[in-house]
This record gives sequence, C-alpha cells and structure tokens, in this order.
Amino acid sequence: MPVLIVHSACPDAATADAIARALVAERLAACVQVLPGMRSTYRWDGAIEQADEVLLIAKTRDDRLDALIARVRALHPHELPELVAVEAAGGLAPYLAWVTEQTRPHE
Repeated sequence: MPVLIVHSACPDAATADAIARALVAERLAACVQVLPGMRSTYRWDGAIEQADEVLLIAKTRDDRLDALIARVRALHPHELPELVAVEAAGGLAPYLAWVTEQTRPHE
C-alpha cells in the first residue's frame, strides 16, 4: 500500500492543531507534523499576497486520501486550501508499515 505525504497550509496554529488532531483521531493520517513560521507568497484574485502560515505534513495511505481531503476541506477556513499529496518513493519499511496500520479504517 503506497504511503502518501500530504501538505496543507493553515492560517494559524489553532487551526493546524485542530485539523491534525481530527485526522489522527479519525485514522485518516498516522501522523501529522505541524511546522510554524512559514511565510507564503501567492497570487489570489489578481494580486500578489503574503501570509504567515503553519504547514501541516500528514502521512497517510493512498486509499485514505479522498477521505483526508474531504475532512481537511470541512475543517479548513480557506476557500481553497492547499492540499498536495506526493507518494513516498521509499523509507524505513517498519515506519511505512506503521503508517499503513494506523490508517486502517475501524472495522
């Protein structure tokens, strides 16, 4: 089962923490890291904007990605939240197995 790394920028630590806790509690992510101190520069509505943000890095498996995206969209205050997933090309096999096990839906 491929493991994915999903990035999402949040406007503040409280939002990031709430999303991180929900994703792990609901087994949509095995682990979510919250990295403060990010500054984003982007174009929005025809203007160049800058914002201080907090980056979420979630580890999940590919069959949980759609549910993870739906949950982040439901919790995220931005109209168009950043949600980008990349496949882990490799890694420590026991860690990747742990991610897979921790993101199994409850049966």
